[in-house]
Amino acid sequence: MPMIDVYATAGTFTDGHQLAKDLAATLMAIEEVPDIPMFRQNTAAFLHELPAGHLSNVDGASHHVRVQVLTNADALDRDKQIAVVSRFTGMVAEAAGDPTLADRTWVLLTEAVPGGWGLGGHAHTNDELVAAARKQIAELQAMAGDQ
Repeated sequence: MPMIDVYATAGTFTDGHQLAKDLAATLMAIEEVPDIPMFRQNTAAFLHELPAGHLSNVDGASHHVRVQVLTNADALDRDKQIAVVSRFTGMVAEAAGDPTLADRTWVLLTEAVPGGWGLGGHAHTNDELVAAARKQIAELQAMAGDQ
């Protein structure tokens, strides 16, 4: 149930909502988590639009994007890390309509420590998240069997 934060100068993206939705769906696909409400409703992207002048590199340029991805521990093996960085970089550049933005997009991958993933007022461990997902899958299967 990752969180994605995108930081960019206001006006970088014409449809920030679509970009947020696409990033969240892409990360679910890369992680290969079950397509269940627990993950669909709690995998989200947030677009933070910074006012002009509130972002700069050493040279004074401000046309950069930072994407920070927070996952539970061990959610992304090396192949998945590479896929997230590659695909998110391309998606950001495409959403901005600027292919050169790929060279100025930083994607940071961060893992929450076990017990450092809070949802519903509880600090979940990876084992607890897995158990909750399995429970929901079983409930959905039981409901489907009743139909």
